[in-house]
Amino acid sequence: MARVTVQSPNPLNWLVTPALFCASAALVLALPVKVFGLQAPEPVFAMAPAFAWAVIRPSMLPPFALIGLGLFQDILWGGPLGLWPLSLLAVFGLAFSVRRVLTGEGFWALSAWYGALCALGFAVALLLTTLAAGQVPNLVGVLLQYVVTLPLFPLSWLLVERFEDADVRFH
Repeated sequence: MARVTVQSPNPLNWLVTPALFCASAALVLALPVKVFGLQAPEPVFAMAPAFAWAVIRPSMLPPFALIGLGLFQDILWGGPLGLWPLSLLAVFGLAFSVRRVLTGEGFWALSAWYGALCALGFAVALLLTTLAAGQVPNLVGVLLQYVVTLPLFPLSWLLVERFEDADVRFH
């Protein structure tokens, strides 16, 4: 297994860098490139740090970063403002509420939690979209976006492994 170096909980390292990565990745995948007439489904990159930030340490900064990332997603994809911030905050909030259970868990246990919490985030997005549009969006599209978001868990795992033990005041 690869060795992970524990880093200090500097906000630039554990908050700004992942947020910039998520925004950059979303921009790249939003480019109008089609293969065989199909555009690649766009995973919600911000789900990975939304989960990891709740597990890493209690802080007031991640919710504000998630609101910013969510608003960026809404503007980028042309959705109703507030859709993705609320969905990401739902993931963060529930992960934060079960943080004691998640802390110290292994890859597969956290992976299962990540999948369940992503499903919750997409359910919130589906509900909000249905309420805003007055009709249910394409469920196959939502399911496909959920499925391509699940493989982003290793990004959450790397964040958790790198910063989880850095600040012992919260253990």
